[in-house]
Amino acid sequence: MLFGEILRVALGALRANKLRSLLTMLGIVIGVAAVIAMVALGSGAQTSIKNRIAALGTTLLTVSPGQIFGRGVASGSDRARLYLKDADALVAQAKYITGVQPEMSNSYQVQFQSANTNTQVVGTSANYMVVRKYELERGRMFTEGEDRSRQRVAVVGPAVVTNLGLQSPDAILGESIRIRGLQFTVIGVFKSKGQSNPFFNPDEQVLVPITTARFRLMGTDRLRSISVLAQTEADIPMAMAEIQRVLRREHKVRAGKDNDFSIRNQSDFLSTFAETTQVFSFLLAGIAAVSLLVGGIGIMNIMLVSVTERTREIGVRKALGATRFNILLQFLIEAVVLCLLGGLVGVLLGTGGAMAMASFADWNTEISAASIALAFGFSALVGVLFGVWPARRAAALDPITALRFE
Repeated sequence: MLFGEILRVALGALRANKLRSLLTMLGIVIGVAAVIAMVALGSGAQTSIKNRIAALGTTLLTVSPGQIFGRGVASGSDRARLYLKDADALVAQAKYITGVQPEMSNSYQVQFQSANTNTQVVGTSANYMVVRKYELERGRMFTEGEDRSRQRVAVVGPAVVTNLGLQSPDAILGESIRIRGLQFTVIGVFKSKGQSNPFFNPDEQVLVPITTARFRLMGTDRLRSISVLAQTEADIPMAMAEIQRVLRREHKVRAGKDNDFSIRNQSDFLSTFAETTQVFSFLLAGIAAVSLLVGGIGIMNIMLVSVTERTREIGVRKALGATRFNILLQFLIEAVVLCLLGGLVGVLLGTGGAMAMASFADWNTEISAASIALAFGFSALVGVLFGVWPARRAAALDPITALRFE
């Protein structure tokens, strides 16, 4: 038999049992669609996290108070402290940094007219927007002069505007809000950064000059953290070494003792999140790939049934001159065609599902050509692997025994 004739016979057998062929493909369709949709979801989450961390600045270093150690054991309650003088020392002594942004914070009730909301009030320096890569939507940032003169001015986040029941930032710009009974004039509203941390929303903050916060609101010079901007990514190791040297000297930490502060690198966060989301993507794809295996087993089962049903037909073809290879190829083509058609439909459904998740559920998805090729190629491989056994069984039938089969 010529290959063209074998192909026509195989396709004719599939058309003769359309419903069974459709149900046989269903497992492959679901498996391919699930693989593409899950990989798109995992890749989208990975890209979203990368973008959000990159938006904070890959050269950003964060210095936080560490635990106090006594005899090699960390104290459970007492923590070391950072002060404004530590930030001043970094400004004066460190050479590989371009910006130092200290901040202190506390949660206060913020009032505007008859509305109020409990939010985070952050005392910080005038270079907050530069160091943290924030942008203004309305108004302006306070200046170093306003910081030194302890002016009661504030820049609020878009979530604060919403929490106060206002529809537009313009409704609060230039108006007065009250924090702990003190009036502050709102001079700016910054653009939304998006919430990447479930425990902290960067849009739900009120920024005030750090000197004003120290002397009029919080009554302390103790800092929550110090953000430091390195010159370039290549200078990050040198900047971290400088920060460590300066702060150890300021805190009088003896040689051989552990630091009483920690320095976090945004690039490290980026790498960690990338690895985590990649593992998450592989896990989702692996779970979805099980559906492909189940679909392959279903195809093998149906093909075995088909061999049994068509035993007499196989005997007639062998009697008319069909070789074992012809019979093997015919049943193998049937299995592969089922998987390829199922893979094609699965690609369309998986791509459409990923787009639907992005449009209606507002999830970040990223459809990659590699995942489509992998899922489609895997479906063809499933057809070959699970079609070989039924095909070999059909090819191995004795023609005399097959002709006698009822």
